[in-house]
Amino acid sequence: MSVPQALSTQGDGDETESIHQSAPVGLAPEDITPRWSALMDGPVLLTACHKMDPNATLVKLSILMCAYNEERTIVQAIDEVLAEDYPCDMELIVVDDGSTDATPALLAHVNDPRVIIHRHPGNLGKGASLLSAVSIASGTHILPFDADLEYASEDITRIIHPVLKGRCDVVYGVRIFGFNTVYHSYRYAVGNRLLTRMANVLFNAYLSDLHTCMKLIPLAMFKSLNLRESGFGLDTEVTAMLLKAGVRPFEVPVSYYSRSHAEGKKINWRDAIRCVSILFRVRLLRSSRPEVLTASREGAEQVGVVVAESAAPGWGTVRALGVRDEGQPNAAVTS
Repeated sequence: MSVPQALSTQGDGDETESIHQSAPVGLAPEDITPRWSALMDGPVLLTACHKMDPNATLVKLSILMCAYNEERTIVQAIDEVLAEDYPCDMELIVVDDGSTDATPALLAHVNDPRVIIHRHPGNLGKGASLLSAVSIASGTHILPFDADLEYASEDITRIIHPVLKGRCDVVYGVRIFGFNTVYHSYRYAVGNRLLTRMANVLFNAYLSDLHTCMKLIPLAMFKSLNLRESGFGLDTEVTAMLLKAGVRPFEVPVSYYSRSHAEGKKINWRDAIRCVSILFRVRLLRSSRPEVLTASREGAEQVGVVVAESAAPGWGTVRALGVRDEGQPNAAVTS
């Protein structure tokens, strides 16, 4: 079983060799660490829409796909992502989080220069998988995308357009209850709305979807967050840290095709409780705003370690887990 190579509009260059460039051609390092690096200088509120430096519209998109026992959908998910016609350079990083089904065998047949595949020796959690992908991403922006087909790849280009136009830094693809969505469980749908409302009250924000997977965030901004979670809680923690720092994401409606536990959905009520504790923990941080640092991209070339040494201090918690990736020899790899 293989993933056919899709037509690419990214140019004729050698994608494998350029995977770990520090920035896209024509984009200086200082251009990828804009206003948010100055958060600690004063109470700055970062809105989603604004006039940006024209250089900031030079974007390379790193799509991050975490998979655990997704043999039923992984091939189709990769195919659909690669088949899209992107308005910018892109790469797809797939992290197999210690799958015990046929997922590793299916990934062994992936053969596309835009794809990087890494495998954890055991199941370490979705958050740890996402951090592994982030540590080797070479784009200016990252976008998580699930391997279970709950989201639609055609929405990716719609999410990135506000950034390309120079209007936004952070864009969330939000699920609007009752519009282009299907939920298998009323409890999950309402639970997400309640948790979203809680986040809005705690951080004086107005999000529509706290737990959407599709969060387009500048790589340097993400790596500057003081993150501690390694499971599903990382999703909550990222948004809470951004809201705490005054960042307000621009929202773009996306389609959503929910699956049931029988179909492989893994999140449960314990994750909801964990979400509540994370929201309050971040809200009650001593500082008025969390320390948001300018992150260096030099660590992206360190293949064996999940966390780049140049990342923010909070990444040390994940580094202590001893997470290592095993590069797949058949894909575009870094080892």
